[in-house]
Amino acid sequence: MAEDITHISDTTFEEEVLKSELPVLVDFWASWCAPCHMIIPSLEYLAQTYKDKIKVKKLNVDENTKIPSKYRIMSIPTLLLFKEGEVKETIMGALPQEKIVEIITKHL
Repeated sequence: MAEDITHISDTTFEEEVLKSELPVLVDFWASWCAPCHMIIPSLEYLAQTYKDKIKVKKLNVDENTKIPSKYRIMSIPTLLLFKEGEVKETIMGALPQEKIVEIITKHL
């Protein structure tokens, strides 16, 4: 995984996401989820191509239950784009890279 993508937890979520000056794309995932692994190249592309405009974070739903529950994450992968502490976009499932990029970049 790209060095531009970092893992966060229930305890680091507020500081890493809600207080971020840049928009943050949070990938809610689990290690056993095949579609979650399918979108990794798309996340790496976003993290590298737009590294001065967006942060990409991963939150494991098996290891962290508080934040997924708060944001009503019912299936994975789910991507939430936060900007100024608010959810601006929700992407559910393993969409093609072009679609993920199209949805996210309109907020950058």
